[in-house]
Amino acid sequence: MVSTQIDEIRDRINRARRTLATYFVNKAELIDLMTLCALAQEPLLLIGRPGTAKSDLVVKFCEALGLTGDEYFEYMLTKFTEPSEIIGPIDINLLKDGKYHRRVEGKLPCAKVVFLDEIFKSNSAILNTLLTVINERKFYQEGRPEPVEMRVLFAATNEIPEFSELDALKDRFILKAESTSVRDIAFDDLIEKGLRNEMYRVGNRKPWAGLTSLDDFERFKAYVDQTMLNAVDEDAAGVDRQRYFPDEVFSLFKRIIRTLEREEHIEISDRKVIKLYRLMRVRAFLFHGGVVTREELGLLKYVANRQQDIELVRNKVTALLAIEDSR
Repeated sequence: MVSTQIDEIRDRINRARRTLATYFVNKAELIDLMTLCALAQEPLLLIGRPGTAKSDLVVKFCEALGLTGDEYFEYMLTKFTEPSEIIGPIDINLLKDGKYHRRVEGKLPCAKVVFLDEIFKSNSAILNTLLTVINERKFYQEGRPEPVEMRVLFAATNEIPEFSELDALKDRFILKAESTSVRDIAFDDLIEKGLRNEMYRVGNRKPWAGLTSLDDFERFKAYVDQTMLNAVDEDAAGVDRQRYFPDEVFSLFKRIIRTLEREEHIEISDRKVIKLYRLMRVRAFLFHGGVVTREELGLLKYVANRQQDIELVRNKVTALLAIEDSR
C-alpha cells in the first residue's frame, strides 16, 4: 500500500471519529477508544449505568462503518442465556442423522462486529464459549474448531462484578472505559443533541452512516502490522521500539506500570503489557502518523480490572503524566 492510500484511509477514519462525536455529549474520548480498539481488533469494555449511551455509541459506530445484515450481531446476556442464542441453534434435521451441527446464520460466528450487553451476567457455558471466541477466534462445530468472522468485540456492563470465575474474561479486555452521565455538566447540550437524535430516529435518518468502512479499518491494521513485522524481520533486537517508541516515553511507560503495581496493587499481566504496547503504536499512527508520544500513555488510565480501581487508576495515571509534563 502506497503512502498516499494509507494517508487517505487515516483521514477518513479520523474524520469519522470526529464527526461521530458531534452526535453525542462528552463522548469523544470513548469514541476514540472504540476506534482504536476496532483498528487493533482488541475487545473494549464499556462500563456505566443504564441510560449513559453505551448501546447508542456502539450502534452509531457500527452504522458509521456501514455494516449491514449479518456483519453486525448484538445480544443482551442473562444468566439464562444459552449458547444456541449466541452461536446458533442445533440443526434438528441433521441431528436425526447423528450430526451436532449449528445453524450460524445471523449469529455471532458470522458477524464481523459483535456487541454483547451485560456480558458479566452470562453463565459458565456462555463464558467458556466467549473465552474461546475471544482468545482463539473460533467456535466448535461438530466437535471441530471453526473460525469466526469477528474482527471487533464491544461489550457493556453496568458494573464489573467481583466473582473470581469472571477474572479470565475480565482480563481479556485490555481497556475498560466508563460512560458516565453528562446531565449535571452539560444539561443544555444533552437536551439539544438528544432531541436532534430522536428526530433523526423518527425520520429514519442516519447522517453518520457510512462515514468510513470496515475495509478502511482492516487495511489500516494491515499497514501497521506490516511495519511491525518489517522491524521483527530485521536482525537487530528492539528495532520497532527504537523507531517508534522514544526512550524517554518507553521509560515512563515502564515507570507508570511499576507505580500502579507497587503503590496501588493494580495487577497488569504480561499479556496486557504487550497488548498495551501495540495499542499505543496503533494510536500513535492514527493520531500522529508514527512515533509514540506521552499522549499515548494516557491509555494506561483504562487498565483497571476491578470496579473500585477504575477511578483510582484514572486519577493516578493522570497525576503521573502531569508531573512528567511539568518537568
